[in-house]
Amino acid sequence: MSDMTITFLVLAAVVVVFVWDRLPVAIVAVGVALSLWATGVLDLNQALHGFGDPAVIFIASLFVVSEGLEASGVTAWLGQQLIERVGDSRTRLMVYTLLLVAGLTALINANGSVAALLPVAIVTAVRLGRSPSQLLMPLAFGAHAGSLLALTGSPVNVIVADAGREAGVGRFGFFSFTLVGVPLLIGTIAIVVLFGERLVPNRTARTSSRNFSTHARTLVEMYELDHDPDELLTRRSGLAELVIPPRSELIGEIVFPGMVTDSGDLVVRAVQRKGEDQGAGETVLSAGDTLLLQGPWGALERRLDEPDVLAVDPPELVRRGAVPLGLGAWEAIAVLTGMVILLATGAVPAAVAGLLAAGAMVLLRVLTIDQAYSGVSWTTVILVGGMIPLSTAMTSSGAAEKLADGLVRVVGDAGPYALLLGLFLLTAVLGQLISNTATALIVIPVAVSAAADLDVSAKPVLMCVAVAAAASFLTPVATPANLMVMSPAGYRFADYWKLGLPLMVLFGLVAVLLVPVFWGF
Repeated sequence: MSDMTITFLVLAAVVVVFVWDRLPVAIVAVGVALSLWATGVLDLNQALHGFGDPAVIFIASLFVVSEGLEASGVTAWLGQQLIERVGDSRTRLMVYTLLLVAGLTALINANGSVAALLPVAIVTAVRLGRSPSQLLMPLAFGAHAGSLLALTGSPVNVIVADAGREAGVGRFGFFSFTLVGVPLLIGTIAIVVLFGERLVPNRTARTSSRNFSTHARTLVEMYELDHDPDELLTRRSGLAELVIPPRSELIGEIVFPGMVTDSGDLVVRAVQRKGEDQGAGETVLSAGDTLLLQGPWGALERRLDEPDVLAVDPPELVRRGAVPLGLGAWEAIAVLTGMVILLATGAVPAAVAGLLAAGAMVLLRVLTIDQAYSGVSWTTVILVGGMIPLSTAMTSSGAAEKLADGLVRVVGDAGPYALLLGLFLLTAVLGQLISNTATALIVIPVAVSAAADLDVSAKPVLMCVAVAAAASFLTPVATPANLMVMSPAGYRFADYWKLGLPLMVLFGLVAVLLVPVFWGF
């Protein structure tokens, strides 16, 4: 059996398994790399090359930067600005929401920006008396448009930029994607504003994200504290509720309001039993009692990590959601600015810029090393690393050239515009069923080979693939961002295509007609 046949069989198996959706995608990606090695299509170095690829390193570093922005309260501050500006206008709500999520996506990624703004969007919708379902799908789709505003908007952009360099047409710059990203964002906003209310269903949410914007006021009322709520949750200190579980070592201990804990850095503000305040006197703790502690955020996190207490709300989540521009916020903004400058000027390779930014987030204590590790979406990293060998095999075995020849034969004498249309349809259809990152890695070698067959530049076809990969609108499984809003909004599988189809037409028009204007054949 030839290497080409084996590669096609592996490709077909990958698509089937991704659509089947019963195995973790990271396991599938690793299986792809190992299968290509075991069958002799690639040697061991080629099969494992993807996990050390600069694009993979850069993508991982972007997750750390994203985590730093969220942990320091930068994203919470952005959400607060949104709530203050929208008023009661639906048009303003949609425009501001899409601009905010698109701008944030351009700097981190679609998944990070949607995750960060999801609670804000829900709270904003509820405050304006609107169903969250009317806002969450536009939020996710706006992130797709925003992913094409800058190189850092999507792992696909990084992969496409590297593919341009390897194809000999030069790497796309940091703001190269902006040329198509801005028209796409404007068009997306126009479609959502004009038709979104009719195309997006009104659903009842099955789950809801916690909103911590009024957390301090809630605690003041619940525990009858004589404090200004704005003074209780600050950049350096906060409040945390804990419950005494059965068999806790604290059962039988005596506590009272104003008492300093044994660690010396936390103060007991109130004690409740079965919802009743125990007053200023001493209380002998029993299972089920609730304590309100005040102190530095770090001390609260350490205390509530101990096994003899249960946290009502993790202090880290409270701090992220209730303290805009918290500790490390300005450092995080400075790191982000520095990374963007390095990427925009091309002073260092993208992977180096990302690693410097990720390292700075830890060195400046915006994140701990554990937070940096947990902030990385390792599934995405392994997915990209495992699928790169398939892209390599598509090229080295001649499979990409074979597919490209077939695509060129179908296109016939219709010319390069028909090639762009064919590539857009191929990428967009695959992207509704499997990861758009995996789709891009499969289609890119086909696109480059087809461009060579038609004797046209690889730049427009690569940018067409990037636009098509972002057009993942028709199903909830197309991207994590789509899936992220499904449960909080109560969407069904068939809800996505109604708004997604006109947006896909928009993306197709841009990919086929506008891309060649900026990157000629």
